[in-house]
Amino acid sequence: MAEVRLQRISKSYGNNQVLQGIDLHVRNGEFMVFVGPSGCGKSTLLRMIAGLEDISAGELHIDNQLANDIPPAKRGLAMVFQSYALYPHMTVYENMAFSLSLTSMSKAEIDSAVQHAASILQMTHLLQRKPRDLSGGQRQRVAIGRAIVRKPGLFLFDEPLSNLDASLRVQMRIELSKLHRELAATMIYVTHDQVEAMTLGQRIAVFNGGKIEQVGAPLELYDKPANLFVAGFLGSPKMNIVKAKVLRNLGNEAELQLAAGTHINVQLGTSNLQTGDEVSLGIRAEHILLASQSTEHSNQLEVCISFVEHLGDAAIVYAILAGEENLFAIKLPADTSDLYAGADLCIQLPGQRCHVFDRNGVALGQ
Repeated sequence: MAEVRLQRISKSYGNNQVLQGIDLHVRNGEFMVFVGPSGCGKSTLLRMIAGLEDISAGELHIDNQLANDIPPAKRGLAMVFQSYALYPHMTVYENMAFSLSLTSMSKAEIDSAVQHAASILQMTHLLQRKPRDLSGGQRQRVAIGRAIVRKPGLFLFDEPLSNLDASLRVQMRIELSKLHRELAATMIYVTHDQVEAMTLGQRIAVFNGGKIEQVGAPLELYDKPANLFVAGFLGSPKMNIVKAKVLRNLGNEAELQLAAGTHINVQLGTSNLQTGDEVSLGIRAEHILLASQSTEHSNQLEVCISFVEHLGDAAIVYAILAGEENLFAIKLPADTSDLYAGADLCIQLPGQRCHVFDRNGVALGQ
């Protein structure tokens, strides 16, 4: 296992700064996921940890050793890329054994390492095949196996499942989770897919514009986003965000007014909100109730259905809310009746499920 500490890490290409003062501690044996939109710097940071990119400023420590100037081959890590990068003329066995053949290991030791990795990945029967005879998922397992045989303390994954179809991605996520448990190694995984991040990571670092917006366990980030970016990035459909104005702040509860004039009471916790402050009100689609099914008579508002996505187990209703440009997403049971474009719907927003963000997008009352 390996511990990774990043202290004020920055990266610039000329006058273009792509990473700004990154501080992060990846614990021994942890599965850490870097997630964020394209161009946010997550893959660049991974390559800096690997030694494939120079560090412009700051310190990288791997196992309490300053690693800024340590060559990649000496860092005790292995990296799995988005492209499989397999040698087409070699068998699976030869691809997995290649890096070991460049060391002083004996043939018996190499064979033992390859057979062990193949057993873990359930691909012993594929060892004599060439890459052209494998599926995408099998090729990715070979790439992972090539990393395993080196017995690194740190695995780096750079969007390894992006080239696979949806069903294979689900299967490979299960296999990667199982692999982490079996190897008990430290893993850092980069993805732009928030589903991968939520299902794989023990902790997630959310990147945006070269900075980390929030670090935490998946459900912590989902239930208590630190700001509007995290609230909007994690979750499908993303959190509903509407503009509001503070009417009253009662300490642990606030009364807000939406653009259409509707009053909404939210449980807030301690905050310094003042009457008249402009804020953003957020609520997730699955937390919204039909007014007819709620015992509360407050926080009710009318919306008009724009269109409906029927997903089998549920229906996602996208509705027009007066005074708002963006559609309002509502997740309802699949058997909910009278869901069609143009229909009016009366909904209720539970105050304890609402999130409030100040004018700078920072979450309040957490």
